Amino acid sequence: MIVNAAMPKTDNAVRSKTDNTVTSKNNYKIVWEKLPADFVLPDDPVENINQPLLAAALTEALDLAGLITPNMLIASNMGICTRINDKTVIKAPDWFYVSHVFPVAQGVVRRSYTPHTEGDVPAVVMEFLSDTDTGEYSLRPIYPYGKMWFYEQILQIPVYVTFDTDTGVLEVRHLESGKYEIQAPDPQGRYFIPGINLFLGVWQGTRLEHNTYWLRWWDESETMLLWGSERIEQERQKTEQERQKAEQERQKAEQERQKAEQERLRAEAAEQQLAQLKERLRQAGITDSELGTGD
Repeated sequence: MIVNAAMPKTDNAVRSKTDNTVTSKNNYKIVWEKLPADFVLPDDPVENINQPLLAAALTEALDLAGLITPNMLIASNMGICTRINDKTVIKAPDWFYVSHVFPVAQGVVRRSYTPHTEGDVPAVVMEFLSDTDTGEYSLRPIYPYGKMWFYEQILQIPVYVTFDTDTGVLEVRHLESGKYEIQAPDPQGRYFIPGINLFLGVWQGTRLEHNTYWLRWWDESETMLLWGSERIEQERQKTEQERQKAEQERQKAEQERQKAEQERLRAEAAEQQLAQLKERLRQAGITDSELGTGD
């Protein structure tokens, strides 16, 4: 899934203005070169069956909250590319967020992403742990390079998130002095993600009839960003509450009307009883003047 939609731009190494080449402190020759249009990207199967659902849910909540703009790139399973020592290296995170990218020409589909050349370094990448290996933690420093090493040493992505959907274990690492350091959650078990300015946490429940652990966003007021289905349910409940309130008002008005009608009937009955009493007294020979009353 790809969303093209701001954190200041930062270059964590010195880049040549003429050939996009970077020489890192570890003497890796890095070229931020966009892939050719005819480059055949690997079509690896998704390792985690929950991955597409998790990625879509994260993006949907941001979108419905109005937090995605045209200059952003939010993608799932899209290759982030560069050349290291003359070899093309591609890693496809399960979800990543770039606050600012350069636009592509109309009709062009973005098939991959090269930081620096096409926009900012991603503010955050996420990997949902697979059942088959622990590649998300790999620090392999030689080709084809481990994911964590690539994100930490080459891309220098500020925030790296790993999430186990089976256990609900969430780990957030921040890049500090060139190394990823695991962070401690806040008292609510959430982590602040600086590049997005939201809190990330785990929520267990059902979405699209799929009950599992989900990653959710919270804002600074501790309000959870809702999915579309939740917003629909929220609106349904609001409409039902308004209907019930209107019905209660109608019933109250009806009770007031009935009460007024009862009072009117009681008043009419009292007048009729008084008139009947006067009539009987007249028939008994007692006049109104004797009673001290008049018509």
